[in-house]
Amino acid sequence: MEVEMESHTHPWHCLFVLIPRFNMMTLTALLEPLRIANYLSHEQIYSHEFCSINDETVSASNGMRQICQPLPETVKRNTTIFLLASWGGEAYANPKLLAWLRLQKRNGVQICGVEIGTYILARAGLLNHHTATTHWSYLQGFQEKFPEVKAVEQLYTEMGQIMTCAGGTAGFDLMLSFISRYRSQTLAGEIADQIMHHPLRPAAAPQRVTHGRGVDSLPLGVREAVRIIERNIEDPLRVADIAKKVGISQRQLERRFVANFNCSVARFGQLMRLQRARVLLVSTDLSISEISTASGFNTQSHFNLVFKKCFGRKPRHYRMAWPDSETAPKWPGTLSSFLNSVRKTSDKKDKCVTVDPDRP
Repeated sequence: MEVEMESHTHPWHCLFVLIPRFNMMTLTALLEPLRIANYLSHEQIYSHEFCSINDETVSASNGMRQICQPLPETVKRNTTIFLLASWGGEAYANPKLLAWLRLQKRNGVQICGVEIGTYILARAGLLNHHTATTHWSYLQGFQEKFPEVKAVEQLYTEMGQIMTCAGGTAGFDLMLSFISRYRSQTLAGEIADQIMHHPLRPAAAPQRVTHGRGVDSLPLGVREAVRIIERNIEDPLRVADIAKKVGISQRQLERRFVANFNCSVARFGQLMRLQRARVLLVSTDLSISEISTASGFNTQSHFNLVFKKCFGRKPRHYRMAWPDSETAPKWPGTLSSFLNSVRKTSDKKDKCVTVDPDRP
């Protein structure tokens, strides 16, 4: 559904719905292009307000607090709703908010799920059979949780009644595209100059340059094998099949993995599956059994055994990224740091001794 903008003589309203622990950087990236648009235009072509479902003040993940108004019962058509959520948003399921979002969808209001706000839109049923994105670190969990949504790793989805944005600096690109489409490309370009955000990235631009894999410096055959392993986490391929796809012999591939990672191809694949598992444990509420299957393990008992052997704690200890008792979130390490730790270890004793950056 296309959303028609009203005359430029009337400001377009942006309603930011903030979920506790939202990302302040993301909010700023969405908000500043609007402020600068007004500044450059010498008139208020955009207005905005902050709303929340329960509290008048909502805390961001960095501790900053934003005063909010309650959700309006009626939202005018010349409005875009931006739903912002970050840590904990993947489990947020307030019935009042879900019903309110469905009502605005029926009334033709434009809605954008930002970062983990995409989870909430999906939970409200607004993304069924849509293409959607979320922050890359939560994308795997999103795919498992909402198979009816086509999840893609990109900055944002194209303009329409329902949009999604990955968060962070992707907010700049979304808003510049928004202003270019509904106001003028020239104005968007001048705003980009003001914030020194160049080049302007299209919706389908990737979220990551190195993809967090830390493999760009690896030999070509090894690099491609790593990507094949990652693409087939849920249904691991035999080493012989990986070697065939890469175009080298299995023996040669094994030698290259030992040289670069100090472990066999099979062991490396298991480590990648374990990394996938602990990211899902942090970022989703999937059961441990579901995560075991999604990470390519045949049985939960085997998964529990190798997980504890590798990380020194049981899978359930990674269940929450930010428990209510914690003042700050903890993430189970980046893939690049994980791969670096693999390079420093040896599988001579056929056991996993990788470094866990969060282990006390």
